[in-house]
Amino acid sequence: MPNTQQETASWARRVGALVVDWFACMFVVIAFVGPARYFPSEGDVVTGINPSVLTLLLFVAETTILVCLAGGSFGQLATRLRVVRYDGRPGTLDPFRSLARAVLVVLVIPPLVFRPDGRGLHDLAVGSAVVPLAPRR
Repeated sequence: MPNTQQETASWARRVGALVVDWFACMFVVIAFVGPARYFPSEGDVVTGINPSVLTLLLFVAETTILVCLAGGSFGQLATRLRVVRYDGRPGTLDPFRSLARAVLVVLVIPPLVFRPDGRGLHDLAVGSAVVPLAPRR
């Protein structure tokens, strides 16, 4: 039975959450590798893994772990959004579905192809929906 009682979150809030997540991950990577390595000058030789790839990997890890444990990524929770199961069952997504959802998000196209109810291919593939958190009482 689909979770039709809740309206899905607006695209503006979802993009805002994505921006918060990305910048948070970027700042964590900069703290570890240093600004000089993250933003090299022209002619600098950067060895090892590209810091932008580290940001991407951290984003996938952060999103996967927090969606499993807290029901939303750092950015989603900061913008008062939550990832819920679309089938209406209580609880958060399992680790496999959460990882699959995060990988599909970084592929960019799945979130951009969506149904009229606002659920993108990444949500359809794992049976989830992004909804606003209920207001505090």
